[in-house]
Amino acid sequence: MGRYKKATFGAGCFWGVEDAFRRVRGVVSTRVGYMGGHLENPTYEDVCTGLTGHAEVVEVTFDPDLVSYSDLLDVFWSIHDPTSLNRQGPDVGEQYRSVIFYHDDEQRRLAVESRRKLEESGRFSGRIVTAIEPAGTFYEAEDYHQQYLEKNRKGRCYLRRLL
Repeated sequence: MGRYKKATFGAGCFWGVEDAFRRVRGVVSTRVGYMGGHLENPTYEDVCTGLTGHAEVVEVTFDPDLVSYSDLLDVFWSIHDPTSLNRQGPDVGEQYRSVIFYHDDEQRRLAVESRRKLEESGRFSGRIVTAIEPAGTFYEAEDYHQQYLEKNRKGRCYLRRLL
């Protein structure tokens, strides 16, 4: 694991977000889970109440020799609507918020810079509401959520390419 790095993103329902990142060359592994809340060891049912403060997130382990953090940010911005507060498509609630959890100062700097560039680009008519926060404890979601769309090809999740 020494040369690999982690990135953590929340962009709505974690099923589709995970599926998008798993397709990126240089991504070694992904796990879906919960971050950013106040309840220890939350379950999916806990998070769905909207009372725990957690976001549904994808933890991405990547090889920086094959894919840069900036490239992962480009994927993140392209797969959801960063102007939608606590909502992606039909999924509504704080757990579906747009958030980048950074793991070091370089990730924070790159995330802030990429958000600023996107805001200045005029690509979105609304204000970008994506939060950029330090990574906290990652709570892995239940096994049936891991690689959900690969296991359940008939499963559906709101996700679209925007850029």
